[in-house]
Amino acid sequence: MADSSTQSIIIGASPDRVATVICDFPRYPEWAEAVRQAEVIEEYEDGYASQVRFTLDAGVMADEYVLAYEYAEDISRIEWHLVAPSKMQRSQRGSYDLVGNPDGTTTVTYTLEVELSVGMLGMFRRKAEKMIMDAALKQLKRRVEASGAAH
Repeated sequence: MADSSTQSIIIGASPDRVATVICDFPRYPEWAEAVRQAEVIEEYEDGYASQVRFTLDAGVMADEYVLAYEYAEDISRIEWHLVAPSKMQRSQRGSYDLVGNPDGTTTVTYTLEVELSVGMLGMFRRKAEKMIMDAALKQLKRRVEASGAAH
């Protein structure tokens, strides 16, 4: 049984800048604390990653897996799914939805559905889920807003 979670955050940057950080997979280890390595193993003709191999170490959960990505034409939605079961996961589906706001900020909605292949106590599963959500939103916000200050 897969658990699905959705959270949103407002980031002080345009949707384009947010999408640029999300799509820069090799740099994930610089800002996503649990990601040890992210390697683009296949690209679409336009240069966007179609498959990315992740090495994750979140303490309670260490795993290596490949995600396949698809993008809305205007990059307002970035979706992915697990290519093949991994040591820890039977399935994973997720998405980022980026909506530009009139004040120049972006509302980012992150949805993740993971089915673990190992039994995990609810308490640990919730902790792992919180870490993933935090990385997906809070660490993303920090990275995007910090990269904006450098320009």
